[in-house]
Amino acid sequence: MAELAQGVALAFAVLCFGGIVYQLAAARLVRRFARQAPAVLAHRPPLTVLKPLCGAEPGLEDNLRDLCRQDYPRFQVVFGLRDWDDPALATVHQISASLPDADIAVVVDPRPRGCNLKVGNLLSMLSRARHDVLVIADSDVRVPPRHLDDVVAPLADPAVGLVTCLYVGRPSGGVWSSLGALGVNHGFLPSALVARALGRRDGCFGATMALSRRLLDAIGGLEPLRDTLADDWSLGAAVRAAGYEIALATRPVEVVVAEPSLRSLWAHEIRWGRTVAAVDRSGYIASVLTQPAALAALAAVVGGTSFLPLLALAAAVRLWAVRDEERSLGLQRSPVAMLLLREALSLAVFAVACCGRSVWWRGKRFRIRRDGTMEWTQGTP
Repeated sequence: MAELAQGVALAFAVLCFGGIVYQLAAARLVRRFARQAPAVLAHRPPLTVLKPLCGAEPGLEDNLRDLCRQDYPRFQVVFGLRDWDDPALATVHQISASLPDADIAVVVDPRPRGCNLKVGNLLSMLSRARHDVLVIADSDVRVPPRHLDDVVAPLADPAVGLVTCLYVGRPSGGVWSSLGALGVNHGFLPSALVARALGRRDGCFGATMALSRRLLDAIGGLEPLRDTLADDWSLGAAVRAAGYEIALATRPVEVVVAEPSLRSLWAHEIRWGRTVAAVDRSGYIASVLTQPAALAALAAVVGGTSFLPLLALAAAVRLWAVRDEERSLGLQRSPVAMLLLREALSLAVFAVACCGRSVWWRGKRFRIRRDGTMEWTQGTP
């Protein structure tokens, strides 16, 4: 039994060393990404932004107002909702009244259009889009004044079919929102950059995406995604299957992270984890390498005190990487206690997300089928 424990501990230690290398590389890539020059456009084509909404989320008014005030010559914004009683509708009317020159359209369509409510909303909105270039953006996204230039610029390359954006998490307040933002800033964003550096070009992130209407129609539109959990990844896969590349915008957007409780944060991150696992289970399992401190702690628990120096090294490298990423992205320094809690939570989310197929989304429970589509198991369709 002692030999087995030592063998398991050594396996954790080997993974930990891989994680240390990963952290060093990730911090460097984040630094390089943050130093990129903003996009410059010779031609700024008219475009339509599709903004599906659901509920009065924290920061929603600022998110929508920043979008409607973009420094871009000609753009339309289409807001979509599924319910006339949705409080987000009042926010849209308020912004429309305060910005009379903004080109705003509103679609309210309560008809059910599949399990993926975001895609169903977008299907209702597409008929109101007037321009060929489409930008699809989540409601919790906050953008800088030249954001539309950032997402449109790569489309000038005829090899590029879709542009996607990385995002930085900005907590709305409270410990759970802060933990959620830490997961975005020091988990998702660095791992996406490492994946691209290793040659993977299939990353497509639903916070903000841009493509032409002609290409969207050519690949079958959004209809095939109406029951798909990972709609962003599936859209990117369809674009790549058509022979086009997915480009990354030079600057990230901000995502307002609003988690009122541990329960909401847990449900959100389990959904994210199982979404990734549904389309790339081996890649998700390999992502355990992003947690060297947790791996070293497991080695010390199983193998004894001889692994404590490794734990100290892994913790020091992880802390250095986080501090370097904070400086690169202009983030506030997080307390060490929060970082420790985040590491424990990340390991727990990883372990649970690997082992199930059900998710909660907007108060409804779904089961993920093996083909990546969803079915309702609880809640009102």
